[in-house]
This record gives sequence, C-alpha cells and structure tokens, in this order.
Amino acid sequence: MTQKYEIKTKQTIDTINHLLDNGIKKISVIIRHSERLFTQEPKLEPFMGLTDAGKEFAVDFGTTIRSRPLPKLSSSFLGRCIETAFLIDKGYTNKNNRAIDHNCTYDMLAPFYAKDTQKIIHHIKKDGNKNFLRNWFDNRIDENIMENPERTSDLLTEFMIEQIKNLTENQIAICVSHDWNIFPLKEFKLGLKHETAGDVGYLDGIIFFEKKNQYYITSYQASPVVL
Repeated sequence: MTQKYEIKTKQTIDTINHLLDNGIKKISVIIRHSERLFTQEPKLEPFMGLTDAGKEFAVDFGTTIRSRPLPKLSSSFLGRCIETAFLIDKGYTNKNNRAIDHNCTYDMLAPFYAKDTQKIIHHIKKDGNKNFLRNWFDNRIDENIMENPERTSDLLTEFMIEQIKNLTENQIAICVSHDWNIFPLKEFKLGLKHETAGDVGYLDGIIFFEKKNQYYITSYQASPVVL
C-alpha cells in the first residue's frame, strides 16, 4: 500500500543549485526519504521500505546532484531512509564514476521527538495527522508524549549546522530523514504552516547554509532566514 505525496526532487535540487551558483560553498540539506510502502499495522511501520518507483526516484536524485561538491550522506536509522541514501549514492557514483563516503546514521534524523508511540498512535487515530501536528505545534500534546516542538526544531537546526561545520572542502551534506523532522523546521524556522504550505513531499528538502560566518535556512517555498 502507498500514499500519494508529490516528488520534490526538482524543487530541492534547484534550490541547492541556486545557492551554489551564487557562491555558497557550505551547505547541508535535510530531505524526506523517497516514496515508501505503508501498512495498517503500527508495529510494522518502522520496517516499511521503498516502493519500486521510490527506488527509481532515489537513484534519480543521485544522478541529478552536481558532480561537485561531493555529497556526504547521512540518514535516519529506519530502513526507508537508509535505502534512500544508498540509492542516492548509487545514482551519483554510477553517473560520475566517483566513490563517496558511506552513509552514516544518526538518531537526530530519526523520530527522536516521539516519546510514547502508543499514545501518539491513539491521538492520530482520534484527530488525524494534520490535526495532531497542529496540536503538537500549539503545545497541546503532553511533552511526555512528544518532545516540545520548538525545542525539536532547535535541536534539528543545531544538528544541521554541525553538519556544515564538519564538511571538508568541496562537500555538501545530504541528510535523509522523515517528514515529521521537516515540519517543525518549516513551522518554527521558516514560518511555513503545514495547513497552507502543504505536505512534505518525497525528497522534499530544507537547506541550511553558511555565508560570511552567518547561518541561514531556506527552501523552495521560502526566502533565506537568518538563524
């Protein structure tokens, strides 16, 4: 079973290339994994992989990345993110005939903010996904169930800036994560509410960059914001 979300490869890549074309050299990008399978069984949720189309989309993302700077890949430890990162690697290396470092997994790219999965599932079944997100962002979800949403966005921002600091010359950090890691960044850092900005599509990205010792965040939906 699949659920339909738009593929945002072009929007993400175009935003990255615009920055590169304007002389930005230090960039980290957090993207949602590629198109995935879904299940009605909550206990199977962490194990759902990519669809056949999703595998192709991930390879295509890798082939679309410019040959320079070299992608430095990292991901959530959940399989669909590891699979996406692996296939981005394959797309890039096959096109450019150039090996890159292997993917590294990080808890910060996984759903670290989810503290009580059973209660989260209960709330989502009762209120629906979009209402649950709004309740979370408006601090109507107990912090024993979900990490404070603004703190979540701050922690993710700190992580993405750290990826920039750890880049060597001529690298770009590509971090494969989940839509719920991206929603708080849109809400609290870019001022993009999901009710108007829409769903986070597959391979949809938020871009962080450094310019003149100052860090910024941007996306195809928003102008750069100083952090």
